[in-house]
Amino acid sequence: MTESTSFNYLAILVATVSTFLLGGIWYSPVLFGRTWMQEMGFTDESLKARGDAGRIMGVSFVLELIMAFNLAAFIGAKASLSFGLFAGAAAGFGWVALAFGVTYLFERKSLRLFLINAGYHGVALTIMGAILGAWH
Repeated sequence: MTESTSFNYLAILVATVSTFLLGGIWYSPVLFGRTWMQEMGFTDESLKARGDAGRIMGVSFVLELIMAFNLAAFIGAKASLSFGLFAGAAAGFGWVALAFGVTYLFERKSLRLFLINAGYHGVALTIMGAILGAWH
């Protein structure tokens, strides 16, 4: 493995955990959880009845871990904090959020739901990029 493709596994793990924790706060009643539930047409009871929260959390963590590896590969081993911030923001807001926007337009989803979901991914990937860029 060359230096440009080497991974800092601890940084990737910390970036993954940061994204997972941000999601827990972002979608909690403290921030946007109640609004998100309303926009999705969910109630506490309907969410409990829909399935295994443990499986959802576990699969989400694995997907976020893959995202962190992907962003680490994109950023490279010699990135800086500023480049990591830029790359994370570009990925989160410039790709993921805009892709959500296109999909949400055709699905006729609300602007509020778009701002909650796209905002989470934009902020999460920006933080993830900062961690990966700063941690050599």
